[in-house]
Amino acid sequence: MSRQNFYFLRKRRERQGVDEELWVALVQKERQIQPRIGTRKLQGMFQRELQKAGVKMGRDRMFEVLRGRDLLVPPPRAEFPRTTDSGHCLPVFRNAIKGLKVTKPNEVWVSDLTYLRTREGFVYLALVTDKVSRKIVGYHCGDTLESEGCLQALEKALRDLPARARPIHHSDRGSQYCCHAYVERLKKRGLEISMTERDHCAENALAERMNGILKTEFKLGIEFEGKGQARRAVDQAVQVYNTRRPHTALKFRVPADVHSFAA
Repeated sequence: MSRQNFYFLRKRRERQGVDEELWVALVQKERQIQPRIGTRKLQGMFQRELQKAGVKMGRDRMFEVLRGRDLLVPPPRAEFPRTTDSGHCLPVFRNAIKGLKVTKPNEVWVSDLTYLRTREGFVYLALVTDKVSRKIVGYHCGDTLESEGCLQALEKALRDLPARARPIHHSDRGSQYCCHAYVERLKKRGLEISMTERDHCAENALAERMNGILKTEFKLGIEFEGKGQARRAVDQAVQVYNTRRPHTALKFRVPADVHSFAA
């Protein structure tokens, strides 16, 4: 190897090392806010910043660097109990969004209810999410599986809904969403009601996905010391998710930015 080639390769290795340190620093900084955000989303978030710094690093190299630093997110290992009670005699509705092409925010909302474990007992998180923007437009963390928590999440979503907007409200056939109080509130606001028909998970996949994101990426799946701590964690997780977490389906934009175009 010539002297010239030797020094050229050494300089390139040193440059690569500097590039890698910047990438790792950016990842570690964001992981303090979003501990389980994935590498592809981080790549989309920091692509412009890396380009500005003159860093050229492919996706495979990014994964390799994080793997070498033990910074890849391990797959979650968790089991979630069933919270859907569809064995009731309340009225149900057809699936109105099956095959429907949705193009803008506030056309379809999806709702679901999940649990959070604390040492003082379970709390139940009701979510209302916009299908296009992926923004959590309403949520409530309550003490029971009764419909009141779902109603409060709905009220929070309706509060910021533009007067002329009439999103289709989609959920599973759980008694919380089929009860008279919930149905009447949707009808009073002029929202069409849609429900799953056969496969609850597949027909309400986005809502199920939201539960998974909050529990795995934002660590709401842990056991909290108390219910107050769980509620504070929910508030923080929803805020960070809406304003900082990019989605590949949104071309690495965050939900709040996409949703703002609905006004």
